[in-house]
Amino acid sequence: MESFEIAIIEPNTLTCIGLKTLLEEIIPTAIIRSFHSFQTFMDDTPDMYAHYFISAQLYVEHTAFFLERKRKTIVLASDSPQFQLAGIHVLNIYEEEEVVIRNLLKLHQHGHHKGAKMEHPTRPTVHQEILSAREIEVLVLITKGFINKEIADKLNISLTTVITHRKNITDKLGIKSVSGLTIYAVMNGYVEADRI
Repeated sequence: MESFEIAIIEPNTLTCIGLKTLLEEIIPTAIIRSFHSFQTFMDDTPDMYAHYFISAQLYVEHTAFFLERKRKTIVLASDSPQFQLAGIHVLNIYEEEEVVIRNLLKLHQHGHHKGAKMEHPTRPTVHQEILSAREIEVLVLITKGFINKEIADKLNISLTTVITHRKNITDKLGIKSVSGLTIYAVMNGYVEADRI
């Protein structure tokens, strides 16, 4: 898979770090660079980037530059009608973590795969499956937001068994958060971003 570069232009350091971490998990082949001002971004080679994640304030201040690159631009803002009317992609960074991750996955899936189902070259083959079939079922239900009791009811297993499966999943993958498990499930083709 070919690597490409993504620019984050955002003065808030924590937003940059968080978005960069999420993007590196979702798109491991991408090179993510962050800029704290529009000027430092312009001092680089701005047209080499496949996408720009730009703060709403900087977008408004430099609209002329980004309007010409509308397809590559994603504004970090709330769901403001101002940006929707201009046909600009918006990532609402004020949503809950799972929603932000789902929206990033959708942007990635539709932006680079034209809506087609992504191929996942990193998915283990049958001979080297990491998770058992039942653990995959539990994982899928976790990513869909079901709690342990609901998973037990859906799969007709005991609550203790669900807890054991969850522990095995987190131990095998080394991922403890629901958002991390969701990224793993989408990136390995167990669920589609549109279905979570």
